Amino acid sequence: MKKYFIGIDLGSRTSKIVILNSSGIVYSDVLDTGINPKITSKKLFEQALKETEIKRSDIGKIYSTGYGRNIVPFSDKRISEISCHAKGVNFFFPKARTIIDIGGQDSKMIMVNDSGKVQDFVMNDRCAAGTGRFLEVTANILECTVDELGKLSFDSQEKIDMNSTCVVFAESEIVGLIAQGKKKEDIINAVHLSVAKRVKNLISQMHWQKPVVFTGGVANNTGMKQVISEILNTDIAVPQNPFLTGALGAAIFAKELYL
Repeated sequence: MKKYFIGIDLGSRTSKIVILNSSGIVYSDVLDTGINPKITSKKLFEQALKETEIKRSDIGKIYSTGYGRNIVPFSDKRISEISCHAKGVNFFFPKARTIIDIGGQDSKMIMVNDSGKVQDFVMNDRCAAGTGRFLEVTANILECTVDELGKLSFDSQEKIDMNSTCVVFAESEIVGLIAQGKKKEDIINAVHLSVAKRVKNLISQMHWQKPVVFTGGVANNTGMKQVISEILNTDIAVPQNPFLTGALGAAIFAKELYL
């Protein structure tokens, strides 16, 4: 009987791995995807085996997901990130019915049932304005880190509405706001509100339901979470490590389909 099951989420910005056994998650890790995703996937896998001292012969199945799922050379099966995020969120939040997933290059709104099966979804993968890329651009212009954005936004005193619907134009708008003497905190909050409005527009294409869970790297931004919560008028839950839901879902599929 094989003891371990692995899920690898090869994303555009970060790559994640989760190892499951009968007791739950025994290992997880996150690396920058870099310019060679295939090498990154191998590094994640080899590092995981080294740190856990798990033998290759003890692994039942390895499933991959994410935009780079088809290039993971040792994957036994490839599964869409939509299904994997749904399954991963269901592991942490069985009552969740709507998932907001915002990654580095896309955003997804997913409706699920009580078993974590996808009922409906909408996706934005053509415009960076509603993704983590927009926040990276903002942090770069304002000379702070992405991790600092959430904390700084809570000090905002003035509400600013951004009009641009494209990252390229939004970048110019941010520079213009700086020239007007607008405070960094207020600009960050304006960016958060701009992303939240895009989330609302996207999620409104479905008959979304509560409870809502926020995943993806952007979910670590507490300011972003608060603004989305306010604009949707609902509480939002965030997993302890929102990066991992896709890889976790892949590992769960590997375990379920093997058994």
